[in-house]
Amino acid sequence: MTTAPAADQRRLLDVQELDTRLDQIAHKRRTLPELARLVELDSQVDDLHTALVTSRTAVGDLKRELTKAEADVEQVANRAARDQARLDSGQGSPKDLQALQHELVALGRRQSDLEEVELDVMERLEAHEKALAEVTSAHDSLASRRAAVVEERDAAFAALDTDAEKIRAERAVAVQGLDAALVALYEKLRAQLGGRGAGALRGARCESCRLELNPLDVEAIRKAPEDQVVRCEECGRILVRLPEQPRG
Repeated sequence: MTTAPAADQRRLLDVQELDTRLDQIAHKRRTLPELARLVELDSQVDDLHTALVTSRTAVGDLKRELTKAEADVEQVANRAARDQARLDSGQGSPKDLQALQHELVALGRRQSDLEEVELDVMERLEAHEKALAEVTSAHDSLASRRAAVVEERDAAFAALDTDAEKIRAERAVAVQGLDAALVALYEKLRAQLGGRGAGALRGARCESCRLELNPLDVEAIRKAPEDQVVRCEECGRILVRLPEQPRG
C-alpha cells in the first residue's frame, strides 16, 4: 500500500494543473493553424515548382530550336547570296549560270519554308515565355506568402515556448520536496492515462474522469488513513482527498 503525506498529495494537484497546462501548450504547438496553412502552401508550391520546371524546360528547348532555325535560315541565305554573287559576275558557262538560277529559285523556296518554321518557333517561344513569366510570378508570390506564414508560425512557437518555460520553472518548484514514491506513481499513471495521473475527489466525483463514484467506495475512501494514497475505482488515477468544507 502506497502512503505519502496528505499535504504532498494535495500539492500533487498543483503539479497536475501545471502538467495539464504544459500538455495544452504542446497540443497548441502541434495544432497551430499556421502548420495546416504551411502544409497547404507547400502542396501548392510543389505544384507550381513542377509547372515552373516544365515551363523553363519548354522555353529552353524552344530557344535551342529557334537558334537552329535561325542558323538554317542563315545558312540558306548565305548560300543564296554566294550564288547570286556568282550569277551577277557572269562568270561560268551558260549551263552553269542556268543551274545557279534554278538553285536560287530552290533556295528561295527553302528559305521561305525555313523562315516560316523560324516564325512558328518564335511565336511558340513568345507564348511559353509569357506563361513562364506568369508561373514565375505566381511561384514568387506563393513563396512570399509561405515565408510570411513561417514567420507567424515561428512567432507563435516562440510565445508558446516562453510560456512553457515559465510553467516548467513553476513545476520544478511545485514538485520540489514531494514524496518520491508518490511522484513516481503519478508520473507512471500520467504516462499510461493520457497525461492525467491525479485528480481531486469532490463530493462523490473524481475530477480526473468526471465520474460519480459508488457511495460505498466514497465512504471507504473518506475513512482511509490520511496518508494512504487511494486510487479512483473508475479510472485508476490517484484520488486526492480535500479537507471537508464546513457546512453552513
